[in-house]
Amino acid sequence: MDHSTRRAPLHHLISSFVSRRLEPLLLAVTAAALTGGGIAWLADAPDLADLLWALGTVAAVVPALWWVLAALRRGQAGVDLIAVLALGGTLAVGEYLAGALIALMLATGRTLEAAAQRRASHDLRALLAHAPRSAHRRTDSGVVTVPLEQVVVDDLLVVRPGEVVPVDGRVESAAAVLDESVLTGEPVQVERPRGEAVRSGVVNTGGAFELRATATEGDSTYAQIVRLAQQAGAESAPVVRLADRYAAWFLPLSLVVAGLAWLISGSAVRAVAVLVVATPCPLLLAAPVAIVSGLSRASRLGVVVRDGGALENLGRARTLLLDKTGTLTRGRPRVLDVSAAPGLKPAEVLRLAASLDQYSPHVLAQAVVDTARERGLRLTAPTDVTEEPGRGPTGTVDGRRVSVGRLDTGTARPAWARAVDNRALLDGAAVAWLTLDGEPAGAVLLRDPLRPDAPRTLRHLRTAGIRRLLMLTGDRAAPAREVAAVLGLDDVRAELSPADKVAAVRAEREHAVTVMVGDGVNDAPALAAADVGVAMGAHGSTASSEAADIVLTTDRVDRLADAVTIAQRARRIAVQSALGGMLMSLVAMAVAAVGLLPPAVGALLQEGIDVAVILNALRALRVDQATRPAVTPAAEALIHRFADEHHDLQDVLDAVRDAADRLSDEPGPTALTAVEETHRLLVERLLPHEYAEEHELYPALAPTLGGPEATATMSRAHTEIERLSRRIATHLELARADGGLARDQLDDLRSCLYGLNTVLRLHFTQEEENYFSLAP
Repeated sequence: MDHSTRRAPLHHLISSFVSRRLEPLLLAVTAAALTGGGIAWLADAPDLADLLWALGTVAAVVPALWWVLAALRRGQAGVDLIAVLALGGTLAVGEYLAGALIALMLATGRTLEAAAQRRASHDLRALLAHAPRSAHRRTDSGVVTVPLEQVVVDDLLVVRPGEVVPVDGRVESAAAVLDESVLTGEPVQVERPRGEAVRSGVVNTGGAFELRATATEGDSTYAQIVRLAQQAGAESAPVVRLADRYAAWFLPLSLVVAGLAWLISGSAVRAVAVLVVATPCPLLLAAPVAIVSGLSRASRLGVVVRDGGALENLGRARTLLLDKTGTLTRGRPRVLDVSAAPGLKPAEVLRLAASLDQYSPHVLAQAVVDTARERGLRLTAPTDVTEEPGRGPTGTVDGRRVSVGRLDTGTARPAWARAVDNRALLDGAAVAWLTLDGEPAGAVLLRDPLRPDAPRTLRHLRTAGIRRLLMLTGDRAAPAREVAAVLGLDDVRAELSPADKVAAVRAEREHAVTVMVGDGVNDAPALAAADVGVAMGAHGSTASSEAADIVLTTDRVDRLADAVTIAQRARRIAVQSALGGMLMSLVAMAVAAVGLLPPAVGALLQEGIDVAVILNALRALRVDQATRPAVTPAAEALIHRFADEHHDLQDVLDAVRDAADRLSDEPGPTALTAVEETHRLLVERLLPHEYAEEHELYPALAPTLGGPEATATMSRAHTEIERLSRRIATHLELARADGGLARDQLDDLRSCLYGLNTVLRLHFTQEEENYFSLAP
């Protein structure tokens, strides 16, 4: 074996170990030398004190010289150069105490900087772990498992249930049911019929199917994603230290002043004194302290920032790119509405569908079951359950044959079902059809809803100085544009591949510091390509978290606005501290240049400046109340209570819409019964909820929001809800008196019901976005 090959990993291991241990070790040595010298001086042993201080100075000179040479090789001349000159100068003129103080300052600054700017590896372990290693090839003798690199174009492969599709290909079986969220981000399963193309990396969620390979491993989609992420990560330029940017002018100025002091006075001690007070400890300490404080403050809010450079870049960002699914939306389907055939109620449709879906692994089935349980419906255990991949489950519930899923293409659709199809198209929703004994009986519409905290978050980001907000998504254009319109985004780019997202990020980086936010494997290359990559880590993929600079560990996108505010505040305080400290150092340099400040006293004065800038930098730990209004514990409890009631009242909203639809279809006794039932629900459940909000929640939130006027618009909605409810009650009284609904009542009653449905849904959404999102 080649000895150089064996030595390379060992050398890398030793270098990594030394780099992690050097700064803390240097800090310990310099602190011990300064303390020991102080004790010796107090014990009337000045020679021993000078020896210890000199040893502490020498201990700092060697690594400081290494840091300076490393910076010069990169074409940089940072603040460490002044520190090396000052350390050498104190040794040359015998000012050992000043040298020990500078050594301690240098070690402290480097240790803080190491803590603030360590970068995590973008090694994409999760991407590689997800990639398949083998494939099942069908041959004349049967199915054999072969290494993935042996697969060639036109091989016939078998993809078993639950397996990852190994290479790009075409479906050779009747159909394949796939989870493509790893590529598109969309959490809905899709069915690919015979002959349709399938990309590698997606998961087979149905039965086994045959795949005709159209590409080798290296040319397939998933391998391209891994390569994109690796290339994008390699392209990301290292962050220039904040201290080094200011040192670009402070360094030559310090050298000029020191040289003039020596030249005019002829005293090298004066030059050393100038260098001692010029030692840029405000730069070495202020920026790292402020950045570390910002990192600490962010971590308390569930924002893990991998290094100080990422936080500093986030504070300078002006463009924000966001994925849709899982970032602006919840990433999990929710029930949007429930429609029922004549003779059935929406709640019964939901109960039957959820009862059967308890035994289905489909992602939509879980959403139906969760919604039914949230609404307190009693579910029945089904029997004789079977499920055909891509079709949905079938079983017996309460003695009736029930199926949930797609309708057969040859099934005749009644008028109410055609209306459901139209609404699903308009709302961009998926439909789970319920059939009873083979006949369509209802439909559950599902959609990935917008995060309630998303609108507030984007408003705060614009206030914080983000000039461009764009959506990059693999989803279809229609739902993407709808979300963009609701949120007021500047642009939306839909149906993007991972490579398209990377290209968009690179284009935006040419104009401004750019942040990319995502949560899926398909977002990992774009996260690595951005100046700052932010991953939604609570439910997002491990790959996106690995490729990101910042991870939001809580399932709240508003933490992104918090992170931007904290980053801007930390950077602003770091700049204030650095500039203020340098200004004081400049005054001290002038005093030292005329001989009024000896090196040891100058070092002590520099310590005083350091204390001032550190105390100022620690302000980054404080909470900025402007980030998010603070609610009292009592108000927070009310928010959670009324948020739970919103979930419970969804069946009331469904009933209002259903009654209006029935009135439009057939304004007879059945429709009148539906309206009466709806009114009962309004009186018994909805109106008491609105009254409690008006008299309990709104007064509790008013101090946080700035006074009662802040909730006045929402109070007006309460008044409108009550007015429409009274109007419906009046129509019912007239119908009872006349023995049924009169023709001249129908238009107004329909308007009341549809209007009430619209007002309620808008009102609920506004409360969830503006008020409920305040609670952690």
